[in-house]
Amino acid sequence: MTYMKNVSGFIGAIAATVTLITTAPDAHAEALTLTDIAGRQVTLPEMPDKIVLGEGRMMYGIAPLVDGNPFEKIVGWKDDLVLYDPDAFRKFEAAFPEDAARMINFGNPYAGDFSIEAVLEAEADLVLLDVGNLFKAEETGLIEKLDKAGVSVVFIDFRRNSTENTVPSLLILGRLLGEEVNAMEFVDFYIGEMRRVSNVVDQIPAEERPLVVMENAPGWDPEFCCRSFGPYNYGRFVELAGGRNFGSTLSSAYSVTLSLEGIIEADPEHIIGTGANWAEAKPEVTATLLGYEADPVVNAEKIQALASRSGFADMRAVKEGNYHSIYHQFYNSPYHFIAVQQIAKWLYPDEFEDLDPQETFDRMHARFMPYENSGQFWLSASAPGN
Repeated sequence: MTYMKNVSGFIGAIAATVTLITTAPDAHAEALTLTDIAGRQVTLPEMPDKIVLGEGRMMYGIAPLVDGNPFEKIVGWKDDLVLYDPDAFRKFEAAFPEDAARMINFGNPYAGDFSIEAVLEAEADLVLLDVGNLFKAEETGLIEKLDKAGVSVVFIDFRRNSTENTVPSLLILGRLLGEEVNAMEFVDFYIGEMRRVSNVVDQIPAEERPLVVMENAPGWDPEFCCRSFGPYNYGRFVELAGGRNFGSTLSSAYSVTLSLEGIIEADPEHIIGTGANWAEAKPEVTATLLGYEADPVVNAEKIQALASRSGFADMRAVKEGNYHSIYHQFYNSPYHFIAVQQIAKWLYPDEFEDLDPQETFDRMHARFMPYENSGQFWLSASAPGN
C-alpha cells in the first residue's frame, strides 16, 4: 500500500524524492524491501527483531525514533559508545540499566575481532553498518558471509555525507524499527531546525562569509597539529552555517591535514575545535571534555590551554575571542543541526541574535529523547585580557 501522512513543515517537499518510503509494506506482509544508503536493494523476510549495530553510536539515531525502549530490538553493538562517549552511554544506562547490561560487544565489523558466530548465536536477523565503511565490508567479505548465514545487512550514514544522508537514514531506521510515523516527525523537526539557519545564510553573499578553520579533535594527540575536514561532516556544517571552510579550499577529501604554518598564513576569523569525553578511554588527551557530564570549569581551563598553544596564541581568531570548541559527537549523529545552529551564531551573532541552540537541544530532548539534557556541548575561549 502507499504510505501517506499529512505532516506540516518540510516533509512534503522531500517525500517525492525519498524513494525508500514511497511504498511501505502492509502491516501483515512478511517481507520488507528497502534501498539502503549504499544503493543496495535489501529484502528482509520479515520485520527484524534482533539487530546488531556496527557502531554503538547508531543509538543516537535510534533513540529519538522509538516510543519507549530504544534497546528493544537491539542485541548488541561495537563498544565505541561506551569508549568514546561514556556520558551518553551512562544516560542510556541510567534509563535502561538491564538493556545496557545485556548488550553484546560484537567487536569491530571491519576487523578480525568481529565474530559472525556470535551474531548467529544471538539469532540476529540484521546488521546495521556505516556506509563510510562499505569498501572495508566488501573487501573483508563481511557482507557475503553474513548473507550466506542468512543475516541481512543495511547501510546507513550519519557521518560521511551526513547532511545529505541523515533524512534517508532516519527513514530507513523508521522502516526497520516499525516507527515510520516517529521517523517522519523527527525528520520534520530536523529540517525545520536546519531551515532556521539556511533561510538566513542563503541571503549572505559569498564574499562576506568568514574563513573558518575546523580542527578535528585538538588535544586527542597533544603533540599533533592539525586534523581537519574537507567539504564533509563538520566542514559541511561550517559551510551550511555561512562560513568558508579552510579545509575545503585545500582538498575535496573527507579528512584533511593542516599545517600550523598554513593556518597562520590563512589567518582565519574563527577557529573551531571538537571535543568529547575521551579522557576515560585515553587519559592523556588535552581536549575539551564536552558532553552530558561536562564540567564548565574544567572545560574553560582546557580551551584556554588549547588557544594558548604555540602558534595559536597570536592568531587573530584567538585575540578576538573567536576560538571555539563544540561537541565532537555531533559529527556522527542526526543532531548535527545543533552544531550548525551554534556555528552560525558564532559567525553571525547579530543575524542570529534570537536563535538559541541550547533551547533547541533542550526541546529536542524533551520531545524525542528518553532522558533529559544536561552538561555542556560548546564554549569559547576568552580573548586575552578578558
